[in-house]
Amino acid sequence: MSNLALNPTSAVHLEDDRTSFSKESLKRAFLDNLFYTQGKFPALATLNDYYTALAHVVRDRMLQRWVSTAAEYTARGSRTVAYLSAEFLMGPHLGNNLVNLGIQEPVKQAMSELGLSLEELLAQEEEPGLGNGGLGRLAACFLDSMATLEIPALGYGIRYEFGIFKQEIHDGWQVEKTDKWLRYGNPWELIRPEWAVEVKLGGHTEHYYDDQNQPRVRWVPAKVVMGIPYDTPILGYRTNTANTLRLFRAEAPESFDFAVFNRGDYYGAVNHKVTSENLTKVLYPNDEQIQGKALRLEQQYFFVSCSLQDMLRILKLQNIPVEQFHEKFTVQLNDTHPAIAVAELMRLLIDQYQLPWENAWHVTRQTFAYTNHTLLPEALERWQVGMFRSVLPRHLEIIYDINKHFLDEINQRFPGDEARLARLSLIDENGDRYVRMAHLACVGSFAINGVAELHSKLLTQDVLKDFYELWPEKFSNKTNGVTPRRWMVLSNPRQSRLTTKVIGNRWITDMEQLQNLETFIDDKNFRNDWRNIKRMNKSDLARFIRRRTGTLIDPDSMYDVQVKRIHEYKRQHLNILHVIALYLRLKNNPHMEIHPRTFMFGGKAAPGYHLAKLIIRLITAVGEVINTDHHIRDTLKVVFIPNYSVTNGQRIYPAADLSEQISTAGKEASGTGNMKFTMNGALTIGTLDGANIELRDEVGAENFFLFGMTTEEVKQRHLHGYQPIDTYHSDSELHEVIDMIRNGFFSRGDTELFRPLVDNLLYHDPYMVLADFAAYAQCQTLVDAAYRDKENWTRMSILNVARSSKFSSDRSIREYARDIWKVGSVPIQMLSQEEVKTGFIQ
Repeated sequence: MSNLALNPTSAVHLEDDRTSFSKESLKRAFLDNLFYTQGKFPALATLNDYYTALAHVVRDRMLQRWVSTAAEYTARGSRTVAYLSAEFLMGPHLGNNLVNLGIQEPVKQAMSELGLSLEELLAQEEEPGLGNGGLGRLAACFLDSMATLEIPALGYGIRYEFGIFKQEIHDGWQVEKTDKWLRYGNPWELIRPEWAVEVKLGGHTEHYYDDQNQPRVRWVPAKVVMGIPYDTPILGYRTNTANTLRLFRAEAPESFDFAVFNRGDYYGAVNHKVTSENLTKVLYPNDEQIQGKALRLEQQYFFVSCSLQDMLRILKLQNIPVEQFHEKFTVQLNDTHPAIAVAELMRLLIDQYQLPWENAWHVTRQTFAYTNHTLLPEALERWQVGMFRSVLPRHLEIIYDINKHFLDEINQRFPGDEARLARLSLIDENGDRYVRMAHLACVGSFAINGVAELHSKLLTQDVLKDFYELWPEKFSNKTNGVTPRRWMVLSNPRQSRLTTKVIGNRWITDMEQLQNLETFIDDKNFRNDWRNIKRMNKSDLARFIRRRTGTLIDPDSMYDVQVKRIHEYKRQHLNILHVIALYLRLKNNPHMEIHPRTFMFGGKAAPGYHLAKLIIRLITAVGEVINTDHHIRDTLKVVFIPNYSVTNGQRIYPAADLSEQISTAGKEASGTGNMKFTMNGALTIGTLDGANIELRDEVGAENFFLFGMTTEEVKQRHLHGYQPIDTYHSDSELHEVIDMIRNGFFSRGDTELFRPLVDNLLYHDPYMVLADFAAYAQCQTLVDAAYRDKENWTRMSILNVARSSKFSSDRSIREYARDIWKVGSVPIQMLSQEEVKTGFIQ
């Protein structure tokens, strides 16, 4: 029983108990929230009650900043970044907010004196899984940096009731479980029902002339849903700025139809409510069926329409004419998911505000900026015209009109170039006709950017080549970054404390200060401290893995880690083929000199992606064999960490020795996991792909393990008719590795289990796994030799951190703000409690 139970009447209210950072005020506020918010006293309180009470204590201290920020933006009419993203993978809020408020220690002490463990309370928080991976996590890092840099911003997205599935491993296979992140409520959000908006779907359009004999269009929808906003404060680090993440939930205009109920149709009486709420029920349904595709389009349109209508509400509140929409807001499209915003803003301006086409198009094209996140053609969203018309009939008309004007412009610049017209058209006329969403984003935006230097270059040479030739001035590169607050200060407190001890704490908001760590590289005591911290982090992760998987691992082994979404182009199967090769070498030569190594994998496969799920099964199957083979004396271990997430990433990155960034060159847009590993002192083995190139340039080629073909070499290999079966026959070690898999060595004699994966590698190998195998295996030999030189490895680890400043999301956001958004910082003056009560929330 906690100490709370000893004195349940000790909650004495003081005036500053909602804002003070003192330990005693925090204790009083905690007891107050437990009683008045949770309605519990300590003898009945659960761990979740304690967590929720603490969350409200922290949120109270954010609210003064939040309202002060909104009041300042409203009074100034500040130019604002609207960041539209279908995913926001925020991670747990409590720990991050404690870091940004600077109250970790007083809160920890307050909880300890009340008989509670802050660590246990932090672990109680349900992570909101509102994203599939890198895209949503990037959006979260960007929100953190915008608030820290005091840039006025609103994040807009979807409040999915069920986020990305929770992954369990049963009999070696991935099993998807529902992510019930809202089961206990969400103490960080505030619902804003008074700002709800209507969203139309389906139906048809009617063309008519108004009283001034002007042609107009009326959209008669098949259904209407309400978008209800939920606001979460996003606090900057040690600033007064608290920006807003606004997520929308779908709801029926009427929850219950009494007329239908009175006719005895009980199901029908609530059916509209159920179908309306399905819209935001789950993150990205499996889109193999036409219904799934339609729902995904409806989701994207829903949050885009809600967001733009909300911006128009803010314009009205601040008495800004709609013609100045683009002066008040700059809207960043995070990939193609929100690209329908181009057509939706046109619809709102033309149909609702009755602006002339030319004026509406000017506003629209000056509003949007588009970030492309992929080089995979299949990932560029397209919607079949018939299905698109059934969901958004008015928008299809608008897109046709935009396309007509656009193609007329192309015809004037490139007369008679029919092939160019076909390539650039917003409508793909080949076979079934499709709406090309990336094309709509390019035509309707004033800026287009990639997310790493190589990626941006390849966009202009391939994926968006025709648009680059048309508008080279629109294109730029903005290399991704990650926030050091979550990925260093919160995730790796030991390394952060040591860093602050020797160079001060300015590095937390100015990562170029980390360069000063280089002056300590020859300090033996500093290197020992650095090594000891890594060892403690590894021990922490070993204990976690033992609890989660039952596997016992040695913290003195090298932690070789690949955690990311499971996909063929990310080549987790290249990694496991090398593990098998090492195992074979050890079996053939038990006295081979090699440092013990633990191979860690983590990541989720899309539920309908069979080959990706089979890669997981191969990893777990290899682990089952190797981890129980006593002849190799624990020299190798293979672990698949289930349910890779932000929470688990915070455990993994600080403990890693080697970061696997081994995607096929030319396939990864950027990657951000590579940055998180580097900031936490891991060395990288990788290809010249995505941001790896810049990372290698920054940390130094001698501190990076490079292997594999370049993008051009991959292209040429394909052009000259790559035959993976030839590589299989010419490489004896690879031959033996593949044969072990297909002969059933890792599947209890079942020769069919891994056949689809083996056949894909031998006869197709689209991502050049076999072609890069020998170079990868050779590079891993160099890794082993380097790791055995502890002093030099430690030097390289320190240098990786010291030279990681480019990969802060603060740098990324400064570049967006300067080059694309043209928005400056707005310092916030804290309002008094009396002033706050009269403030306006934007």
